[in-house]
Amino acid sequence: MMRRRRLLAEINVVPYIDVMLVLLVIFMVTAPMLMQGVEVDLPDADAAPVKDQDAEPLIVSINDRGQLFLNLGANEKQALELATIRQRVAAVLRRTPDKPVLVWGDQQVAYGDVVVVMTALQEAGAPKVGLVTESPAGN
Repeated sequence: MMRRRRLLAEINVVPYIDVMLVLLVIFMVTAPMLMQGVEVDLPDADAAPVKDQDAEPLIVSINDRGQLFLNLGANEKQALELATIRQRVAAVLRRTPDKPVLVWGDQQVAYGDVVVVMTALQEAGAPKVGLVTESPAGN
């Protein structure tokens, strides 16, 4: 009788290991899809990375033709007007005011166009707007 109780108390962990491996594969497949955006040729800059990366940032992308994109909504690859981006960013920042806001500007875009976008983002309620760059080759 004592031996039978001891066998019932043991837990078979093999099914749990299988579930963990399946979850690992799912996360590995979906993780690269989380950071999607528009293909831009970022300028090189030797800058320190942003430290507060707990929340997924709002990213406004400007391609080489000056089209604007926002990583929010169903179709992230659809070009949007500046007024639409301002409205959507303002709505998100009303719910989560600490959400980071970044601008991905193609290096061919005029500096004035980037400043116009940054000003619109500040008008939408973003206290800080970061610029995304690539590290220069060789560093």
